[in-house]
Amino acid sequence: MARYTGPQCKLCRREGLKLYLKGDRCYTGKCGIDRRSYPPGQHGQGRKKVSEYGLQLREKQKARRFYGVLEKQFRNNYFKAARQPGVTGENLLRLLERRLDNVVHRLGLGSSRSEARQLILHGHFLVNGRKTTIGSFLVRAGDEITVREKSKESSPRIKELLERAADNTPPAWLEYDADQQKGRVVALPSRDQIDTPVKETLIVELYSK
Repeated sequence: MARYTGPQCKLCRREGLKLYLKGDRCYTGKCGIDRRSYPPGQHGQGRKKVSEYGLQLREKQKARRFYGVLEKQFRNNYFKAARQPGVTGENLLRLLERRLDNVVHRLGLGSSRSEARQLILHGHFLVNGRKTTIGSFLVRAGDEITVREKSKESSPRIKELLERAADNTPPAWLEYDADQQKGRVVALPSRDQIDTPVKETLIVELYSK
């Protein structure tokens, strides 16, 4: 499985905002962007004039890194969104939000998307009662996400995440039943229910060239 293996705090510093790639660490004083808010590299503290293309590129990189997808995956999602009826930018964000690793994170069952992806890969989650080990799996309205019973018994980390999920407030298009320890996709997300800090119109402009 292809994935980014470099320093994650550098990605946040490059984009100039917290992408919450390292889970709980991002809320502590150890967060890289809190300690060094300028971009990485020897020219990071220099003043740079950003072109129109540069602004579009930064929005694309920000969205890609926020959801933890590689360039080819992101581009494929864009072309899929462009073929769907409706606004392309909103379709793109909706596709990214529907990824199983994002849904698990939104439900509070993973401190970050990368942790959620790893837990999915290890087979800890079920979608509609069937084990799913693909983080990019797209959920649909009505799908139910649960944790395997064996994982609840054997994994201390899963037990901790289930306790934390009970206090988590998922977005309106998801719901979590703390008593049954079960998440559900109520409906597909609308743009106002997606809090990703990106301007999707700039991404569409970039790919439309």
